[in-house]
Amino acid sequence: MVKTQLISGGDMKEIRSIGRQVITGRWFMVFASLLIMSVSGATYMFGSYSGDVKSSLGYDQTTLNLLSTFKDLGTNVGVISGLINEISPPWVVLLIGATMNFSGYFMIWLAVTGKIKKPSLWQMCLYICIGANSQTFANTGALVTCVKNFPESRGVVLGLLKGYVGLSGAIITQLYHAIYGLDSRSLILFIGWLPAAVSMVFLRTVRIMKIVRQTNELRMFYKFLYISLGLAGFLMVIIIIQNSFKFSKPEFIGSASVVVILLFAPFIIVFKEELNLWKANQEVVNNIKISPVKIVTEAPNTNHLPPPSEKEISCFRTVFTPPRRGDDFTILQALFSIDMLILFTTTTFGIGGTLTAIDNLGQIGRSLGYPTTSITTFVSLVSIWNYLGRVSSGFLSEILLTRYKFPRPLMLTLVLFLSCVGHLLIAFGVPNSLYISSVIMGFSFGAQWPLIFAIISELFGLKYYSTLYNLGAGASPVGSYILNVVVAGRLYDKEATRQLKAKGIVRKHGEDLVCNGIECYKMSFLIITATTLFGCLISLVLVIRTKKFYRSDIYKKFREATEVSEMVVQPSTTTPPPPERNMMDEDNK
Repeated sequence: MVKTQLISGGDMKEIRSIGRQVITGRWFMVFASLLIMSVSGATYMFGSYSGDVKSSLGYDQTTLNLLSTFKDLGTNVGVISGLINEISPPWVVLLIGATMNFSGYFMIWLAVTGKIKKPSLWQMCLYICIGANSQTFANTGALVTCVKNFPESRGVVLGLLKGYVGLSGAIITQLYHAIYGLDSRSLILFIGWLPAAVSMVFLRTVRIMKIVRQTNELRMFYKFLYISLGLAGFLMVIIIIQNSFKFSKPEFIGSASVVVILLFAPFIIVFKEELNLWKANQEVVNNIKISPVKIVTEAPNTNHLPPPSEKEISCFRTVFTPPRRGDDFTILQALFSIDMLILFTTTTFGIGGTLTAIDNLGQIGRSLGYPTTSITTFVSLVSIWNYLGRVSSGFLSEILLTRYKFPRPLMLTLVLFLSCVGHLLIAFGVPNSLYISSVIMGFSFGAQWPLIFAIISELFGLKYYSTLYNLGAGASPVGSYILNVVVAGRLYDKEATRQLKAKGIVRKHGEDLVCNGIECYKMSFLIITATTLFGCLISLVLVIRTKKFYRSDIYKKFREATEVSEMVVQPSTTTPPPPERNMMDEDNK
């Protein structure tokens, strides 16, 4: 009986040890980041509930587009989250983001459902800006942390995590139907509490960890990619079925259950990998117990260390004397560099144009006479192809860069040129072309983000990446305001007013302003096409400027600075690596 108890106690000790290895491991941190990203793209669902906002608050299209612009402003201006992340651990950023997410969308839900007095327009703009800005905190806390933990796989990491953000609209939709049915106003409440809850669960899991190069690192990310492709494929099929047949509540629950299973499937891969690491570490410990080793310590070789600086130079004095590309720029050096100015301009016209198309997709479909079911399909197609664009550009650009020295700015230029095709299809209203256009818009919009963020990390370094990442994203709302509000919104309202006058109808105060026909968006998207082509030309300038840099080995310094840890599957036949130190109390040192 005593022997049985001792064995049981030993087994429990091993179980606790394995559990600690899994929960504190670097791959569980990646899994937690995937889940956070998979519910953090609520801003891409604006088209799903904008109709409720417009009808319940009596907005015209220009006002709705202004609200959409403040949504884009909050989504992309994340300098505050970046600066906070420079001086605090990621869990602080995630906590602030969760609080902002719930408070912003909860106030919008109260306004739309009439539970509070109709807010002023500036208040609604503030609410949606706060709610949308929470996404920058989630991105900074989870995505930037993963890039810093896996610097040699940054393109893959950005593509994968941004891909889950792209899928989040379809994921949230499936979960929302299972819980709330077809109550579209409840969607606003759902996107308020769900992302906040997920971030709260993984506050202490997402953290900066010691960089360890692993021989199977890229293979692990490919396994995550295959699961995400399965998730995207299932979402595509189920969306088509749901648009063809009327689903009941139990059927929505069934489809949502499959989504949840696929979301948690990466944990199986994480558990197996961390179990192999635990076995390898245990074998090292056992070998040390059997044959004690002599540990020799040596004083560090200071011959190659730079001499200590006698006086720290102010960052303001070095603004216009930046280091070489690839080294760590200060925030001001990067902000005032020509490369950043070119990238900012490219992002303004590139993402600004595709974002305008996505935000107005529902209204475009209505003006061209597409049925409601087709409009829902457009929104879903954008979500799926947004994901495919992100993972494709992330993984493909990494492969082309490492194998053929193919520069990422050139791939960005090609993506911008592709988006022009989608803009022209919308401008000329080719019959049934909105299906193709939504695919192109979703893919182009998604593909641009990993490329832009990877280029920023490569040109300006990772030391201040939290802030520089969010500075790069700040160009998007500038382009969105110019092209969405000033161009698309005003031209839509102008054409709608002309149609009303032609029919002799006087619009009542607060009445929805509706426009029908190709002319509603034709001139807008011709202008957007021209500005996107201009963005292509500006991007080509960056290609020429960075040609020499991308021909060099940009990851060399990371290989020299990190310790190599070969992961073993069968510790008994391979010399095991030293145990990886990744306990929570050491990670933020």
